[in-house]
Amino acid sequence: MSSFNEAQKKEIIVLGAGVIGLTTAIKILEDKGTEYNVTIIAETFPTDPRTIKYTSFWAGAQYVATRTEDLNLRRMERESFDVVWAMSEPGSGVAEGCLLRCTDYAHLPEEERHPDGEDHPCAFMPDFRQLRPDELASGAVQGFACTAVTFDIPRYLPYLLARFTSGGGSIIRGSVAHIQQVLEGGTKLFASENSLRKPSPPDAVILCVGLGARFLGGVEDKDVIPVRGQTVLLRAPWVRTMPVLRDLKDGAMPPYVIPRKGGDVIVGGTYHPNDWYPHPRPEITERILARGLKLCPDLAPPEIRAEREPTVDDLRPLILDVGVGFRPYRNGGVRVGVEWMDSESSPLKDKGKKVPVVFNYGHGGNGYQAAWGSAIMALEYLEGALKNQE
Repeated sequence: MSSFNEAQKKEIIVLGAGVIGLTTAIKILEDKGTEYNVTIIAETFPTDPRTIKYTSFWAGAQYVATRTEDLNLRRMERESFDVVWAMSEPGSGVAEGCLLRCTDYAHLPEEERHPDGEDHPCAFMPDFRQLRPDELASGAVQGFACTAVTFDIPRYLPYLLARFTSGGGSIIRGSVAHIQQVLEGGTKLFASENSLRKPSPPDAVILCVGLGARFLGGVEDKDVIPVRGQTVLLRAPWVRTMPVLRDLKDGAMPPYVIPRKGGDVIVGGTYHPNDWYPHPRPEITERILARGLKLCPDLAPPEIRAEREPTVDDLRPLILDVGVGFRPYRNGGVRVGVEWMDSESSPLKDKGKKVPVVFNYGHGGNGYQAAWGSAIMALEYLEGALKNQE
């Protein structure tokens, strides 16, 4: 029996319902649900119609450790792997239906050469090995293979939301213009009756707002910028490997192929900082298809490959969608930490209690592979702040 009744529980608000917000809310709820009430406030949720404002839907996405100088991100990725790997274990439960274990083949040009052996960022991953020279794609000087995990986004995001709500978490749909609104109003901010809209400051707020951190009043972090990505979604259930040629020249990003559990395949991609155009560019779609097919001829249907060399035209009947998303990149790295803010802004009242605000945003294109580790760090900052509050 819990030693905490509802009146004694701390009120924790998570702002944002992307992959970082959902995962963070789940981590807090499942680890500290006997002590905390956890509520997500967001304008958009995974089951809503798709929108460019909801970045998480447009991700690839996969878990492969990246070479990064951001020590926070490095820790997040490493700690996330253990969770994602366990979730993808055959027979492990509902999450398994959202995750696919597959072999990742990374081909590296000279300027992207990685350390060999134990110093390689993926050396800890299952089945890691260096590629032989005869296995390398054209233009590559080095390569590696390992068993990675991919996320079936249309399944995984609703799974996270269902896991949170079924565990006792609450959700509120609302648009927040300034953080002060939440610091003062708490979960009553969007109450339907005026009589219920009395200020109710939460005990803590977790900011998982991604690109929104650039615009949210009281934060307005101009180091957060969009990095535009464009992808093509194909129906190709016969593809079960994940080749990528890591070459960032000309904003092209590496051509990559990411198979999903349900049989769809994401082909990408682009990497254009500060590009706000929200719709697919046809010429980029053509380049993605051409580069993807060159990297992975297996994208074409097996019956075509059995008769002749496939062309881009063979991929067109497989196209399900062409997507655009804005990666929430942050100059200086992921922001994770805590700051204390006043809960009261009325000129006729005192400042009120100080509320800890935990920052957890700026993951760029690493959100899925860093989410669980990021949630662990956010919870550490939250617990430390609440302990100091007592």
